[in-house]
Amino acid sequence: MKIGVIGAGQLGQMLALAGHPLALEFLFLDSSADCPGARVGPIVTGRFDDPASLRKLAAATDLVTYEFENVPVSALEKVAKTRPCLPPIEALRVSQDRLLEKELFRRLRIPTPPFQAVDSIDELRAAVTAVGLPCVLKTRRLGYDGRGQQYLRRPADIDPAWAALGGVPLILEGFVKFDREVSIIGARSTRGQTRCYPLADNEHRGGILRVTRAPYRNPGLQRAAERHLRRVLDHFGYAGVLTIEFFVQRGRLVANEMAPRVHNSGHWTTEGAVTSQFENHLRAILGLPLGDTSAVGHAAMVNYIGTMPDRERVLAIPGAHHHDYGKAPRAGRKLGHGTIVAATAAGRDRLLRRLLRHVPR
Repeated sequence: MKIGVIGAGQLGQMLALAGHPLALEFLFLDSSADCPGARVGPIVTGRFDDPASLRKLAAATDLVTYEFENVPVSALEKVAKTRPCLPPIEALRVSQDRLLEKELFRRLRIPTPPFQAVDSIDELRAAVTAVGLPCVLKTRRLGYDGRGQQYLRRPADIDPAWAALGGVPLILEGFVKFDREVSIIGARSTRGQTRCYPLADNEHRGGILRVTRAPYRNPGLQRAAERHLRRVLDHFGYAGVLTIEFFVQRGRLVANEMAPRVHNSGHWTTEGAVTSQFENHLRAILGLPLGDTSAVGHAAMVNYIGTMPDRERVLAIPGAHHHDYGKAPRAGRKLGHGTIVAATAAGRDRLLRRLLRHVPR
């Protein structure tokens, strides 16, 4: 069985590493042959919307998936005419537009911040009045890792925010004063079997995920997160891994966004869960029984941003694992990650502090 993967970044690389023990082969489509996926499979070099490249990928594979959510929907629709393409294209389409995403959450009774669509400066002023200050103006499409966002704290911020982002479809969201950020990852197979991982507690800086700790044990929030996730999975007749990120505000979950793919906040599952998110994604899209999603201890994941730490120092830490994606260093770029697994949360946090001392800030 050969899996086609649109995108050959680190997520594609880790999918292939999880799939090789299952006797799966992989072929990637990416605009560059110099990418992490090239270490684990051949690359079809071309744009994600190039018909010839897409035909080549589809013709040489049995099933197609994708590793990031900015793949053009039109590209996947062409692929789906000749090969199964999972997760469902409709889930991708909704996740690419923050307004559609929030409207879906609202229909499925998943709490969100107040929000309004914005397409003009007058609409922005009216939306600020309706939503209230402080609030966040975001591009509806293509924003990630903190990009495409402007914070409005006072009326004087309205015009500068419009000047920075105006000209594309926007959404204004109420600012959530949160206690923490958490994410839930789950998998649903083509046969309808569903499994959810424990909640993960995430720390962001500059809009980029820096540290994840799992499991975040809060039975009430875990039940609520699983309920919300299952509603989304069932709505789409989903197959594959899906993630929802939440704010925790005064003991309740407020949905921020979803990602129809394996997710950065789930990297801990490779060493910290019985079955990794990457293996379960493959099992799900192939209709295989899903693996156990239980944590095997207490795990932490640290993103390496811009600069890699010294490998020897990381590996000298008990319970530490080092992942190097093979990327050229660049400011703000995710180059790799490290994980810690320990028997107790206190032990994990002690080792995490050691790891963080070696990670450039």
